[in-house]
Amino acid sequence: MKLSTREDIEAPIDYVFGRATDFASFERSALRRGVEVHRLDVGQDVGKGASWRVEFVFRGRPRKAEAVIADFDPPNGFAAKFESGGLQGQTVVELVPLSPGRTRLTLSVEMTPKTLAARLLIQSLKLAKTNLHRKFKTRVADFAEDVEEDYSARS
Repeated sequence: MKLSTREDIEAPIDYVFGRATDFASFERSALRRGVEVHRLDVGQDVGKGASWRVEFVFRGRPRKAEAVIADFDPPNGFAAKFESGGLQGQTVVELVPLSPGRTRLTLSVEMTPKTLAARLLIQSLKLAKTNLHRKFKTRVADFAEDVEEDYSARS
C-alpha cells in the first residue's frame, strides 16, 4: 500500500530540508501523542544510519517499530526504512527547488506486509484508504504551512 502527496512551500530548499530533518522536533511531537521514541544511535549526527525504536498503541494493541535512515542527500531529501512485526516499509521525502524561495515537497510512504497478520492489517487500511489519505495530506499540508509561517517570521 502506498500513500503520497505533494506540497509547494514558500521557503528555500535548505530551510525546508532543515525542518524536514529536525527529528528531535518530530520525537517531541510523538511523545506528546503518547508514543515512546528511543534514539538508538544517541550522540550521532542525523544522517544515513540514524535509527529509532518506537512503541505505540494501534487498534488497541501495543506495537513496536524500528526505523533507520537509509538514504540522506542534503538538501534534496532522504529515505527511511521501517519495520514493525510483519510489516515493512519505506518513507521517502523529496525536495525540489522551484525557485530560490519556493520548494516542492513530495512525501511517500509505502508499506509491504510480510505475514498474514500484516496482510490483514494492510487490507483493513486499504478499506479506509480514502479517509487515511485525506488525513495524510492534511498532516503534510499542516507541516508545509508551519514551515512557511516560521520562515516568513524569520525573514
